[in-house]
Amino acid sequence: MNQDDYLRNKHLLLVDDEQELLDLVLSILTEYGFHHITTARSMNEAIEAAQAFHPELAILDVMLPDGNGFDLIKQLKQSGDYPILLLTACGEDEDKLKGFGLGADDYMVKPFLPKELLFRIMAILRRSYKGERPVVNLKNSQIDFASAEVLKNSKRIPLTAKEHDLLSALYRNAGRIVTIDALCEAAWGDNPFGYENSLMAHIRRIREKIEQNPSQPVSLVTVKGLGYKLIVEET
Repeated sequence: MNQDDYLRNKHLLLVDDEQELLDLVLSILTEYGFHHITTARSMNEAIEAAQAFHPELAILDVMLPDGNGFDLIKQLKQSGDYPILLLTACGEDEDKLKGFGLGADDYMVKPFLPKELLFRIMAILRRSYKGERPVVNLKNSQIDFASAEVLKNSKRIPLTAKEHDLLSALYRNAGRIVTIDALCEAAWGDNPFGYENSLMAHIRRIREKIEQNPSQPVSLVTVKGLGYKLIVEET
């Protein structure tokens, strides 16, 4: 699997109040190979979707029935630091500058060329996730994030969505401590209180999949009183 195939497995959030436009963009993206796409037609729907599905790129309209894309950027940035593309009919320079000032990574004005939209999306993903690799090497196994599987002893072991979320958070901070609170937030959203026991259960199951001896972990190690750390092997 090459890097572009890996990037096309990223989860996208597509927000527009026009169903026809949503269907068009959805068709363009799926035809190109994107399959993990969540759509929303309002600001509230987008916020709920972002909390539930943890997108890795958001494509937003500016004009929404219950708010605007600028306010939505602020809300989304509070729950996750992922790239944002504004796709809107508002083409004034002031709007563009406001979008970039709030943290948008790119700005496209409707109507647009499908190929240009794809080029811009892929460019954003390459910039934002250039440090990520499709397959990560551990001491006794490999993690294939694109297929959500662990490769160990010539077998492919599927990861659950929560296990994938936790390993993604650990990999983004490979070699560094990730606190219990941060891991709970990565898997369960903005209100992670009370999930510590669930986290421990998920960590145990992850170790059963990635470690040769789960009771003596060498790849997903506990840092007592602080959190966990993923040890990645150099290629």
